Amino acid sequence: MKCIICNTQTVSFEDIELKKRFYHCASCESIFLDKKFYVSLNDEKNQYNHHNNSLENDGYVKMFDDFLDFTLNNIYVKSALDFGSGPTPVLAELLKRRGLHVEYFDKFYQPKEIYKDKKYDLITSTEVFEHLENPKKILNLLSSHLNPNGVISLMTLFHSNNQDDFLKWWYRRDPTHITFFTPKTILTMAKECNLKLLKHDNKRVLTLQKV
Repeated sequence: MKCIICNTQTVSFEDIELKKRFYHCASCESIFLDKKFYVSLNDEKNQYNHHNNSLENDGYVKMFDDFLDFTLNNIYVKSALDFGSGPTPVLAELLKRRGLHVEYFDKFYQPKEIYKDKKYDLITSTEVFEHLENPKKILNLLSSHLNPNGVISLMTLFHSNNQDDFLKWWYRRDPTHITFFTPKTILTMAKECNLKLLKHDNKRVLTLQKV
């Protein structure tokens, strides 16, 4: 199987516990699920419907506040798009509270492509990329909607690039998680999307800037 990120030949490995097959790319460090184990769109949405993502969830709000503190440190932006806002646009509301003009999109809950023919200073996409079958295509789409020197900030847990560790990792258990990254994986995509690395926290947040 060729890598969905860099088209390099991958190595397959079995997850005996979950009864699934994954592929691991030694070149860009991506790990991705065999397509035959994807859940349906209906099952995917039902999974999201059970998430407790609201402004009343203090832990959820703190996660996003920490994300924004990291993202917005030493950069100035006025407009933002939250791509993949979920059923409740918590991050969009927190961005508004910081004085930004914000719009948001979600394929299930806000499916109108409000970003068409628009560009933004900042695009956020939190806990989205692990759900994507073609993350490079989406990253390129987001890049095309950035103003010059605009910024994309992503949140997704990075794996350790070790198959044994991966098979013990709780993050793989979510049936809607199909693609897994290290910073190197995202930087491999970024090079083809006219983006450069600004910073990452080596855990779950990575910020890119339009070249």
